[in-house]
Amino acid sequence: MVRYLYTLFYHLKGGNTMASYKKTKTGWSVRVSRRENGKLKQVYKAGFATKNEAKAFAQEIESSESIGKKREKTFADYFTEWHETYKSGKVAPSTYRKYLHVDKILHDHFPDTTLSDMTRQKYQAFLNDYGTNHSKEMMSEVNVYVRSCVKSALYDEIIKKDFTIGIELPYDRSKTWSVEYLSLDEVKTLIHEATASLDPRYTSAYMVMTAIYTGMRLGEIAALTWNDIDFMHKTISVNKSYSYVQRELKEPKSKSSKRVIAVNDGLLRILQQLRPNGNIMVFVNSRGELPSSNAVNKTLRKLMANCGLKKKNFHFHSLRHTHVAFLLCQGIDLYAISKRLGHSDLTITMKKYAYLMQEYEAEQNKSIATKLQQL
Repeated sequence: MVRYLYTLFYHLKGGNTMASYKKTKTGWSVRVSRRENGKLKQVYKAGFATKNEAKAFAQEIESSESIGKKREKTFADYFTEWHETYKSGKVAPSTYRKYLHVDKILHDHFPDTTLSDMTRQKYQAFLNDYGTNHSKEMMSEVNVYVRSCVKSALYDEIIKKDFTIGIELPYDRSKTWSVEYLSLDEVKTLIHEATASLDPRYTSAYMVMTAIYTGMRLGEIAALTWNDIDFMHKTISVNKSYSYVQRELKEPKSKSSKRVIAVNDGLLRILQQLRPNGNIMVFVNSRGELPSSNAVNKTLRKLMANCGLKKKNFHFHSLRHTHVAFLLCQGIDLYAISKRLGHSDLTITMKKYAYLMQEYEAEQNKSIATKLQQL
């Protein structure tokens, strides 16, 4: 009797797996073929009494392959593990909240995409979609955190290519606000209004004045003690910061943030008014409290409204930008400004205040042209 051979190719779910069934003298055999990283791998088994038994075996192979795929880490899950390992407890709480925000965004947009399946095209498509209704600042923040995570994956050889290289960063211009600062005349107007409203019982206006004259960050100002102010040598020492989230003193933003700032007599006379409050902390008010960030910004908005200054995006940190603009206008060397701000190098200052640099350059070009005319 001639042996009857029966062969059937049956494609299993998943696309990359295929099973071949053959009728033999002893029953049924099956050969399961699948591609992994471009290479063909096969599993062969014979001796099944029925074709259904052979199918069941093939389906077990398929199931184990599916489980393996499910176990492969998603891009969003890897980002979670990464920031929990390398950022949690190592950055300020306010900064870590930004990582958590980006984490949620990635889980919403890449719920099932594995890290190994991420490509430049997929990442760019995500940026294109998310950028339609988000600001330039938000898009930049997302991209910076993702790029840092991807570099870590490359370093650990989890992925072979950086899918963030060469991407374009789209954003919604209507939601992207430009930094505002005050002109020299506007600064003088604000100082006059703030000076008239000074009352040692309420220290928010004093913090506004300190920011105008020093360019210090709000946390640095709030952390000042009387020991930090050298009235003889006319300097303020920045050696700590106040966390409004944790409500406690902490180390400054960076090593370079520790610095000594030269100040004028006018500011020192203003600060002396707070001595009678009798607290080691300069800006603790008569109730024994430091004004909240919201309270300081509310005071700033009230002062500006009282003297007719309308700036839509102006807030306390804008006073730091105003301080830089004033110093540039006065021809102060950029290196000295960078040190005064507590930046580690000029690159940070130039990048952060690029818009001011361009305006300053335009003014300097006019000055150069005028001086050359004298030749």
